[in-house]
Amino acid sequence: MLLSLVLHMYSMRCVLPAAVLLGTAPTYVLAWGAWRLLSAFLPSRLYQAVDDRLYCIYQSMVLFFFENYTGVQMQKNIQTLPKYFEKVKVPSAYTHLSQILLYGDLPKNKENIIYLANHQSTVDWIIADILAIRQNALGHVRYVLKDGLKWLPLYGCYFSQHGGIYVKRSAKFNEKDMRNKLQSYMNAGTPMYLVIFPEGTRYNPELTKVISASQTFAAQEGFAVLKHVLTPRIKATHVAFDSMKNYLDAIYDVTVAFEGTIDDKGQRKEAPSMAEFLCKECPKIHIHIDRIDKKDVPEEQAFMRRWLHERFEIKDKLLIEFYDSLDPERRNKFPGESVNSKLSLKKTLPSLLILSGLTAGMLMTEAGRKLYVRTWIYGTLIGCLWVSIKA
Repeated sequence: MLLSLVLHMYSMRCVLPAAVLLGTAPTYVLAWGAWRLLSAFLPSRLYQAVDDRLYCIYQSMVLFFFENYTGVQMQKNIQTLPKYFEKVKVPSAYTHLSQILLYGDLPKNKENIIYLANHQSTVDWIIADILAIRQNALGHVRYVLKDGLKWLPLYGCYFSQHGGIYVKRSAKFNEKDMRNKLQSYMNAGTPMYLVIFPEGTRYNPELTKVISASQTFAAQEGFAVLKHVLTPRIKATHVAFDSMKNYLDAIYDVTVAFEGTIDDKGQRKEAPSMAEFLCKECPKIHIHIDRIDKKDVPEEQAFMRRWLHERFEIKDKLLIEFYDSLDPERRNKFPGESVNSKLSLKKTLPSLLILSGLTAGMLMTEAGRKLYVRTWIYGTLIGCLWVSIKA
């Protein structure tokens, strides 16, 4: 009975972070909106500096749950209930804490960069934050996002205001609009940690038609057929690099693998989603970083297209070794030495206390509750109207 209760509580572990992350959104938007109004007649760089700091506070709170919350409570329960867990086989995912293992070279200093990574899970957005905070550049993270995400309540409009760029796929891709936005950010001296997922959609081994279509396209174009990643698209990457080549310091080529995503038959499974990661999966995350100097990136689109595919060939080889190696000693890790990177609570806990405290204070009064609800309703409506006008 007690074991069942413990496991049930554990399966609901994502409720707390979801409640906090979504529950503090109106508080954050109110704080940002107030600063937006106050800074209307101030230099744009001052507005941007404070906005980056506000963004850093919110994302630090997000990282508290992904780096310090995942797996901790269940570990304590296992230690205090040994009798029950001796009788019942508990999945291994429940019995260890998540770990972040870094390979390659992650510079300690902030840089203006384009971040290129394979895309397999909603957690991938968090991984960009995981790396950025280790360079004290968390507030500088800006995303190239699928156009449909602009309709997210509150978040959709804010991401655009923070420097995110919404793009449509294929023939609907608006190159001029993306160039104009990037130019405006550079004119304002905006620090850029621009995150792009060139595959355009998440790699899911269960979606065989998507993978097959990607492989067929690569073969038709004369490119190597890839197994663990999709054929990358060039448009957003080329526009970003071509627009910012004199503004950038480097490109970060990031390859991510989640340990424990192979089934009993040795087949790769779908990577854990945010909810699964927070609830039960708690895998080790292996992150391989290649810093590429901008002078080593070809400028012409045709040459960059081949260069980008070659970079994804490298990713594919890393992932084949990680998931499929016949040598158990080489499986579930990338080549080279890894560093188990643990983030200090000092980086995340203060943000959690600040935002949750402000939200709790607002909800304690009737006026505060009305303001909170109205922010959700009217903030969403105004945000949707704003992004539809700007589209």
